[in-house]
Amino acid sequence: MGATLVSLIGPPAVGKTTLAELLAERLAADLRYEDFENNPFLVESFTGQDDLFLPGQLTFMLSRARQLSEAFWPESGWVVSDYGYCQDRIYAAGKLSEPDLAIYDTVADRVAPTVVDPAVIIHLDAGIETLLDRIGDRGREYERAFSREFIEYMRAAHHCIEPPAGGCIVRIDADATDPREPAALDALVGQLRRTIAATETAP
Repeated sequence: MGATLVSLIGPPAVGKTTLAELLAERLAADLRYEDFENNPFLVESFTGQDDLFLPGQLTFMLSRARQLSEAFWPESGWVVSDYGYCQDRIYAAGKLSEPDLAIYDTVADRVAPTVVDPAVIIHLDAGIETLLDRIGDRGREYERAFSREFIEYMRAAHHCIEPPAGGCIVRIDADATDPREPAALDALVGQLRRTIAATETAP
């Protein structure tokens, strides 16, 4: 059956990595980080070199696919990723021209069958002002180019992601509930365990 994957999705600066780290600790899980630091096209593509959008997005997609590859998947336990493979096309559709998006989709269609599906997707969201403040506070160079319209697009697009086959989506409003708080984290971990247990015992 393989290890159980829990993937976190949501707009930039919503708190995916922080929550993923907390969940990985509580679940004794293997933690997979989005590898933005090793994407050589990232900063330039967001800060003016539009011709680098396609190689930048393909690099991200292939990195995510490699980390979540069925061929090298653990046989048991939990894996938590601070991104969801399903959100890769959201970024692509928001950045790429129509011809480049067609190239991206051709590659993505070949790669997708090799990727492990999450059992649970945790969708974090927060208000636009919260996100913009956090982006400003953490000071990543490429994120300074994110417009308000792009962040709003990212928020709206994530709400359209459907549950994975045989799995579910847990949606969390991070303005209303801080999932890092002990009580909220306990409740989320309990929900994950119950969800997976119910899936494993279903006929």
